[in-house]
Amino acid sequence: MKKWLKNVSFMILLLKSCIFLGQDLDEKKIIVIDPGHGGNDSGAIGVNNLKEKSITLEIARLISELAEKNHNKTVEIYQTRYSDTLISLSDRGKLAKVLNADLFLSLHCNHSDNPNARGVEIYVFNQRSKFLDEATWLAFQLQADLNDKLGFESRGVKFSNFQVLRETKDFMPSVLLELGFLSHPKEEKYLVVTKNITLLANIILKSINN
Repeated sequence: MKKWLKNVSFMILLLKSCIFLGQDLDEKKIIVIDPGHGGNDSGAIGVNNLKEKSITLEIARLISELAEKNHNKTVEIYQTRYSDTLISLSDRGKLAKVLNADLFLSLHCNHSDNPNARGVEIYVFNQRSKFLDEATWLAFQLQADLNDKLGFESRGVKFSNFQVLRETKDFMPSVLLELGFLSHPKEEKYLVVTKNITLLANIILKSINN
C-alpha cells in the first residue's frame, strides 16, 4: 500500500508539473529542489537523533515558501518530494527532465565517524558534460555565500558520480549540497533552530536565483 501511495503521489506531481508547464513560464527559471532520502530511508542520523530526511525536507519547504512569499517572478520551484516519502533516485532525475529544469539541487546532510568533522561540501558530476562549468561555478558560489554570510566552514567543491548528478548532467546544471555534519554536535544543534535554517534557505535561494 505504501509503495502504491508513493507512486500515485509522484504521478500526481508529474501531472501537476505538466499542467504548470502549459502556462507561461518562459520568463521563469525552473528549479528542482531535491530533499535527500525520505520514507524508510532516514539518511544520516545525528548525535541527538536529528534525521537527514527531515531537515532536508524542511529546508526545501522553506526555500519554496520564501520564493512564494517574496512573490518571486523570476523563479518557479518544484520539489522531488513534499512529504516523508521515498522517491527513487531515478524518478528524482526524471522529474527534473520532464520539467525541463534550469537547475537541479539535491539537499543532504553529512555524517562522519570523526566527531570533529564539520563544514559544507558541494558536489558536481565527475566527468566532462555540457553543464559542468555552470554547475561548478554555482557550487563555488554557494560555498562562498554559505561561508561569507553564515560562517559555514568550507570543505570545498568536489566531484562525484552520484546517480542524481549522473542522470541530470546532460540536461541542466546539477549540484549536490551537503549542509554540515549531523555527527558534529554544534552543526546538528544549528540545524534544529528554525531561525537558522530559515537564514540558510534564504541564502540558498538567493544563490541559485542569480
